[in-house]
Formats: sequence, structure tokens, C-alpha cells
Amino acid sequence: MTLSSPNVHLRRKLGLSGKLLGLTVVFVMMAEILVYVPTIANFRLNYIDDQVNRARTAALALDAAPEGAVEETLARRLLKSVDALALVLKTGDARRLLAVAEMPSEVAVTIDRRDPDDAAAILDAFDTLLNGHKRLARVVDVAPNQGDFIEIVVDETQLRQAMLAFSRTVLLLSLLISATTAGLVYLALDRMIVRPVRRLTETMVRFAEAPEDASRIVVASDRADEIGIAEAELERMQSEIHGQLQQKSRLAALGLAVSKINHDLRNLLASAQLMSDRLGTVSDPTVQKLAPKLIATLDRAIAFCQSTLSYGRAQERPPQRRPVAFADVVEDVRTALGVAPGGPVRFSAAVERGLTIDADPDQMFRILLNLGRNALQAFEGRGAPDPDRDQIRISGRREGAVAVLEFSDTGPGLPRKAREHLFEPFQGSTRTGGTGLGLAIAAELVRAHGGSISLVDGALGATFRITVPDRPIDLQEHARQRASA
Repeated sequence: MTLSSPNVHLRRKLGLSGKLLGLTVVFVMMAEILVYVPTIANFRLNYIDDQVNRARTAALALDAAPEGAVEETLARRLLKSVDALALVLKTGDARRLLAVAEMPSEVAVTIDRRDPDDAAAILDAFDTLLNGHKRLARVVDVAPNQGDFIEIVVDETQLRQAMLAFSRTVLLLSLLISATTAGLVYLALDRMIVRPVRRLTETMVRFAEAPEDASRIVVASDRADEIGIAEAELERMQSEIHGQLQQKSRLAALGLAVSKINHDLRNLLASAQLMSDRLGTVSDPTVQKLAPKLIATLDRAIAFCQSTLSYGRAQERPPQRRPVAFADVVEDVRTALGVAPGGPVRFSAAVERGLTIDADPDQMFRILLNLGRNALQAFEGRGAPDPDRDQIRISGRREGAVAVLEFSDTGPGLPRKAREHLFEPFQGSTRTGGTGLGLAIAAELVRAHGGSISLVDGALGATFRITVPDRPIDLQEHARQRASA
């Protein structure tokens, strides 16, 4: 049997592992990009500051020499050490051109290092990377000694090449770091999360293919995290499903067996009914007293065979309710159980005088009979019956519009395991080989009357309390019936 037919294939190429690895690489690269942006801006500023510092040294040398004392060759060498095309020093109102390699053409951008702006530095860095090829820039910074500021004119081509080389280095390092980090994160998460999740997925698929196979139920690990909890819950759910499937299979087999037994048993009971009719001609007083009860019992048995069992293939008929003397039902149950005065089991009844209940007499008889047979089986399970020890007591009283009935026995009681599923078929039995159908049938019949049945805690042996409410009365219909009478 299969719960479902899932067309499930675990995709190894792009499964959870592949997605995890890809996401790890992407996230690490995003982190590297966020680190690269300020880093490249800082590299550009450091490069420019280095040029300015060399320009200050050259400016000191050129400014200290008398005018015209510095040869043009030396001035060009100083400019080359600065990687500048021109060097200007402003002092007061004077602006001196200290050295010039060649008269520069139009300057495209101005870089003022006297008032740094971090946000602008990032934008300027990417501007240099994109547009810095063969572009002239004017760099302004604080002058040495008493000067106001120093200016140099530089070609951004070398700066751009240096930034590109630095970017390539950062990219290679980022790829190496990303691959290493992604690999480590992947291995850790694969071991901690992906493998357990894959195991759960494979187990669910295998269990769905054959849920009746108990070997396919997942075995929870000793993990205390969310995956451990998921494993434990999955094991519990699969065990419950497996148990329910076994129970349904057992019910199906029981329904087939009941159908076969019902066919032959009905014929046998019909024959017994024909023979019991002949007892009416026997003049023995005992026979005359027991014959009507025997015939009524056979009639009930034949009706049960012809009706549907709740846990077989048929449905219980709705209760045909009418006022019933509860004491008569109790006496019929005592006779059916074979509990006679002076016998091995003591039977007592404490029924309120004149108590009538609004119920189906046959179904009420079945309820008490099932409880009584369970009590007798419990007595037999602990040895030979003893009237001082083994006792059955049925009581009944009325509380307003509700009849309260109690069935008590002095048996060994019910263990905790049986109490948890007391009124479920095949669950509430404590006897080896028992089906637990007696209590399940009794509970269904009580509920059909709109009542309830429960086990009384703390009682000696087992005490079941049954409540049967009266049906609501239609006053207008009741008045019409009285008027017609």
C-alpha cells in the first residue's frame, strides 16, 4: 500500500547543496565588493598624497635656490620624480611656477586635498578608473613652510594604471578568499544541515512508497536542535501512520471475517430459534420461565447478525428511543451474563425506584452486556472466581432530565496504557487476544443517545459512569397527542 505516488527525484546537480554553495560564493563576493569600494578610494588618495609629499620636497629645493640658479635639466628631473607636468607654489599674493616640463593643455579635474570628503573620494575613484586615461588633473594641497598652497599638474594615466593593477590584485585575492570561505562554509553547513535534511527527504520518499514497511520509518538522532526535533516528530508521525495502516488492515480483515461468520451464524441462529419455539409446549415451570428470555435473546442475536457492525462493513441503526424501565434492562443483563444468586460472581443492583430512561432498550442492553462481559473476563484473568472478591454492581438514578447510570466491578482495574485509548477499537483491551471492541461499541451507542461514558478515577476495580439525557419535548406536538387521545 502506498500513501501517494510522488514523482520525486532528488536533484543532485542543483539541489540544496549546489544552491548553498552558489549563495555562499555570491554573498562572499558581495562582501568583498563592499570592502573593495572604500579600499580603492583609499588607494587613490594614498597615491595622490605620495605625489604631493614628493612635490613638497621638490618645492623646498626649488624655492630655496636663487631665481634662475636651478638648471632646467635639474628642474625636469625633480618634476619626473614627482610624476608631474608642472609645479606651482603660492605664497601670499605671489604665485610662482617653480618648474614645468611642458606647458600643459586644459586641466580636466581639480583634486583639493585641503578639504577631504570621503563620499566624494569614492565617486572620484571610480571616475578616475573610467575616465582617467590621458586626462590631466590639478592637485592642490597645503604648501610647505609659509606657503599658502602647492599645486601640481599630473597625468591620471599612471594613477589609473596603478588602480587597475591594485584592482586585479584585490579581485584575485577576493576570488581566493571567496572560494576558501565558501568551501569551508559549504562543508560545515553540508554536514550540519544539508545531509540531515537530505536524509529526512529520502526517508520520507521511501516511507511514502511503502508505509506498511516498519523498517522505512526514520530513526531520530540524538540531536537537540531543530533538525533533531524534526526527526523526532517525523518518526512519531510515521509510526502513527504505520500503526493506523495496520489497524485499518486488521479492520478490513475483520470485516471480511465477520461477513463470512455472519452468513453461517445467522442460519444457525434461525435453526435454534425454530427449536426454541418448541419449548413453549413444555410444561416444566423452569422452562416456561426461561423460554421467553431465551427466545428474546435469540431474536436479538439474529437482529445483530442482520444489522451492520460499527467496525465491520455496516452501520449501527439510529436508536429507537422510548421510556424504558431500567430495572428490567438490568435483570435481562444479569440473566444474559449467567450471574445467578449464590454463584461464583456476586451481582447487585441499586436502581432508583421506578426509574425510567429515554433510550433504545436493545442498545442499552448491549451497552451493559459489553461492560459485564469485560468484567467477567477480568475476573477470569486472575484465577478462579470468588464471590467475596468478584462483584458486579449496577446503579441508576435520575438527575433532572438526565439518567445517570454506573457499572462497577471489583476487578484488577485498567492500566494507564489502556486508559489512554480506552474507547478506541483494538486499543483499550487489557486481555491477551482481546479486541477492545466492547468498550468501543458501548461508547458509540451511548453517543448515539446524546450521552457520555467515562471511567471514574480512584474507584476500586473499574467504574463506568453513563449519562443519558432525555430527548427535548415538542410541547405543541405533545399537546396534539394528548388532545387526540
